[in-house]
Amino acid sequence: MISIIASDMDGTLLNDHMEITPKTVAAIKKAQEAGIEFMVATGRGLTEAQPIVKNAGLDKMAYITLNGAQVYDVDGKLVVSEPLENTIVTELIKKLRAQQFYFELVTNKGIFSESKVRRIQHVADLLVNLNPDTTYKIAVALAAARLEIMNINYVDNYDTILNDDSFQIMKILVFSESGPDVFTNFKADYQNSSEIVITSSSPNNIEINSIRAQKGLALIDYAKQKGVTADEVMAVGDNLNDESMIKAAGVGVAMGNALPAIKELATFTTATNLNDGVGQAVEWALSQQKSQH
Repeated sequence: MISIIASDMDGTLLNDHMEITPKTVAAIKKAQEAGIEFMVATGRGLTEAQPIVKNAGLDKMAYITLNGAQVYDVDGKLVVSEPLENTIVTELIKKLRAQQFYFELVTNKGIFSESKVRRIQHVADLLVNLNPDTTYKIAVALAAARLEIMNINYVDNYDTILNDDSFQIMKILVFSESGPDVFTNFKADYQNSSEIVITSSSPNNIEINSIRAQKGLALIDYAKQKGVTADEVMAVGDNLNDESMIKAAGVGVAMGNALPAIKELATFTTATNLNDGVGQAVEWALSQQKSQH
């Protein structure tokens, strides 16, 4: 029987308008009433994730954020924090700059960027990539609007953050409109790293976290604290940063729009993010509960 359901956001819980559909919201509420805990597991930070969930009318939810670097309980209390080590951050930034990548630092004090123009451009690219029906022009408008609700801070140079001990770097987010191949060499350099893990949430980005910050690790640890075994956990996702939790959960669910590699790992595949895929997966979990009573 499923006791905890964890869902990714982009390309999974959210449709092409960055919203949770009414059908999916209804299914989640039904699950919560039936005693199943629904939680979000995302690459986003809390300030990016929570407003969207709350706008949909959902509350009392735990969040695995930044791919597992920060976990918040249902009361909004930070219960896990896994920042990157300073020495590796310095090394990574040097490399990223040398290769002229645009990247952002996700810190314990919000997200920092060195360029507003490039940020809007990359968020728009991401939206088009996740939702091919969206035109670039609409994506730019959506991206600009999204930036309003996101806690983005702009600095002329990241050194101001790196030289301030009160900052912790939770994640480095790297973008390129040239697609995944441009990251191949960079990823290869850290393939066997004992310090960092590199995933992605779209073909246009890579996400660098501490090796201890992974959705799967965070999800199973969270379940354990609740006295729930991995068998009673369901995880839903579409991309490479969901791989660890799809593997770790007793029931791993791939979205209809998921990467082939994710579908191969999953217990089953649900509908796409445009067709209430998460809602359908939640309904499945509820039907299992009923059949066991």
